Amino acid sequence: MSSESGSVGTGPLRVLVAEDQAIIRLDLRGILEKHGLIVCAEASNGEEAVELARTSRPDVALLDMRMPKLDGIEAARRMYAERPIPIVMLTAFSDRAVVEKAIAAGVFAYLVKPFKESDLVPALRAAVVRHAELLTARRAVGEAPLRPVVISVRSPSGNEWPPLRMERTADGALEVHAVDEEGARP
Repeated sequence: MSSESGSVGTGPLRVLVAEDQAIIRLDLRGILEKHGLIVCAEASNGEEAVELARTSRPDVALLDMRMPKLDGIEAARRMYAERPIPIVMLTAFSDRAVVEKAIAAGVFAYLVKPFKESDLVPALRAAVVRHAELLTARRAVGEAPLRPVVISVRSPSGNEWPPLRMERTADGALEVHAVDEEGARP
């Protein structure tokens, strides 16, 4: 039995499993527990998954695409809007439009059924790591002081217009001014 400790906390990853077919849910639980992960909650439909994501506070969610009451994409969108967590979609559908909808909803990894047991835990772990990297990058951007940007603009005919200085103000507004070559207002 291998141990898969999580990078979110100090213990094993806590996983929310949402799958409408009970036998598949049981198989997923067995695979995850065999690899040292904790199944902290199980949902049989999308609405239940959203509620359990709120109350059980998992480190990662594993969602089936086709579930009653709310499909996996809408459940992922709602879960990620409330509390951003890494989400792995598990589905038999792999066409590009469906994958793009899932990614737009906040899904970090996508597994197509039938999947190999050896693919499941790495997909969950990769989603957790990529999500942590995203949050770290967002925090770094949010903490960095905003500096003004000066850009040059050419007209369609090739004439160069005066440079523009764009600057975010303390209240969040964006100010744009024409400036001289050194970046000062004329």
